[in-house]
Amino acid sequence: MKMTPKVRKILSNYESDNPGTKANLARILMQGRLGGTGRLVILPVDQGFEHGPARSFAPNPAAYDPHYHYQLAIDAGLSAYAAPLGMIEAGADSFAGQIPTILKVNSSNSLAGAKDQAVTGSVGDALKLGCSAIGFTIYPGSEYCFEMMEEIRELAEEAKSVGLAVVIWSYPRGGGLSKDGETAIDITAYAAHMAALLGAHIIKVKPPTAHLEQAEAKKVYEKEKIPVGTLAQRIAHVVQSSFNGRRIVVFSGGAAKDAAGIVEEARAIRDGGGTGSIIGRNTFQRPREEALKLLDQIIRIYKGEE
Repeated sequence: MKMTPKVRKILSNYESDNPGTKANLARILMQGRLGGTGRLVILPVDQGFEHGPARSFAPNPAAYDPHYHYQLAIDAGLSAYAAPLGMIEAGADSFAGQIPTILKVNSSNSLAGAKDQAVTGSVGDALKLGCSAIGFTIYPGSEYCFEMMEEIRELAEEAKSVGLAVVIWSYPRGGGLSKDGETAIDITAYAAHMAALLGAHIIKVKPPTAHLEQAEAKKVYEKEKIPVGTLAQRIAHVVQSSFNGRRIVVFSGGAAKDAAGIVEEARAIRDGGGTGSIIGRNTFQRPREEALKLLDQIIRIYKGEE
């Protein structure tokens, strides 16, 4: 694997990391059809924990099988596959070495009312399974956000010490946030910045809306005339908030939407300087051939081919 200048530049932004961690970041950045471009498309499949099996997989029953997701990510030429412990374990041997994996080490479920997640995997599990990174969700704004931050600080320290990369899902919710506020531009940028401050190598946030949630932040956005009118401008601001582009930032696919909406979102992420997409339900809930066609188009957008 010959590393490209683009990937070398990205790795140079992680000044404190050891060669093992940088090698694992390089594996993700050099994998698949976007390998070496500095862009990423990752398949996350943690929705079974979050929403239950029928809500997650009944629209495409083949997706009940963990092997389906490994194969989809490989055949589509994606950068990595992220999932909780059991999903990774179920295909770890069959697909060893074929695609970088990210072990999601905390999870929630829709049966619980608390805006919190349980730790469901370990750094040891990730090492045993040959993963390149651990993934962890924080809920800025939740009554449990400080506990979650303390958990990822300890897990990130351990992961980095043994050469694993760290991915943080930063999803604001709870507290005084309105529903619109969860994806407001000021809140999303704040969430991305918090993930960077917590030591994330890769930051995952939702595409932000133009809504401004916090009154004090709104004053600053208006006074400084921060451009947030288009999605591309908002993406650029989130990237700016992630250490001025020194951290990898990927954007989730979110709730189910039509293919045109997904494609336009990818164009805005590209144009705004985002690293790429981490897109789950909007691919694996579609029939396999339809999902592969959609992922092909997203990859071509990030490659600048359309």
